[in-house]
Amino acid sequence: MIKNINFVSKFKTANIISIILFILSIFLIGFKGLNYGIDFKGGTLIELRTDPSINASTIRDSLNSINLGDVNVKRFGKVGDYLIKVEQKNTNDNNLIPEIKKKLSNNLNSEIDFRRVENVGPKVSSELLESSIIAISLALAAMLFYIWIRFEWQFSIGSIIALFHDVVITLGIFSILSLEINLSIIAAVLTIVGYSMNDTVVIYDRIRENLFKYTKISISDISNLSINETLGRTIITSTTTLLALLSIYLLGGEILRGFSFAMILGVIIGTYSSIFVASPILKFFSVSYKTLEKKEEKILP
Repeated sequence: MIKNINFVSKFKTANIISIILFILSIFLIGFKGLNYGIDFKGGTLIELRTDPSINASTIRDSLNSINLGDVNVKRFGKVGDYLIKVEQKNTNDNNLIPEIKKKLSNNLNSEIDFRRVENVGPKVSSELLESSIIAISLALAAMLFYIWIRFEWQFSIGSIIALFHDVVITLGIFSILSLEINLSIIAAVLTIVGYSMNDTVVIYDRIRENLFKYTKISISDISNLSINETLGRTIITSTTTLLALLSIYLLGGEILRGFSFAMILGVIIGTYSSIFVASPILKFFSVSYKTLEKKEEKILP
């Protein structure tokens, strides 16, 4: 494995790219917004199977005649399988599903098989959104607390900036691509937080170890040495994780596609941020052996 890559020389360029992507992601999330799924907006989700000759536009035109509001129809799985999302406010209407089935059967002159129906009311969806935000916030706070106890405060700031970087840019990509945000994506984001933190801690731990070992070397050289020493582990872990996620994305079906795509983004961005976001923060704060020595003096009686 190559051990002499000069990562430090690329820090400035990488930081400029990260800042641009972060600001652009904030702009997209704030102005374009996120494409919330039925989990967060409320409505009805229908998975149906019909004649393979019937296309999505025909089904959409048929449903629009019922005045259901915003209707989304897309291919799902095999030919003839479709996923319909209806942002119907009155999701407790017991006549809604029979009416949709009757209307589709009459208009399409075909037998319609409703394989799955899910209803989420507006109150439940707002509670789910609130709970998701709380879950992500608590995860970030817990990670910050752990790093604060485990390392010095400079390391804590670096790790939390890297985490925000990963989460915001991932959501920014979902915003620009108008990909749906549902509960599985929130689960992916929480997993990304854990994965990114794990990668950052490995590099930080090696940096801290090398600061004690090489007391006269600058933090830039220590960071470069530490990243190179952990590079083999980083590449192997990221590659094996990506192979599994790519398999899920390609073979797991439509339901798992959003989750696996978010995880793929998270692994790539998280690996990048551990090297090019978290590490340069230590250089910015001029962390050195003396920084660690001061903390040791405070801890020891």
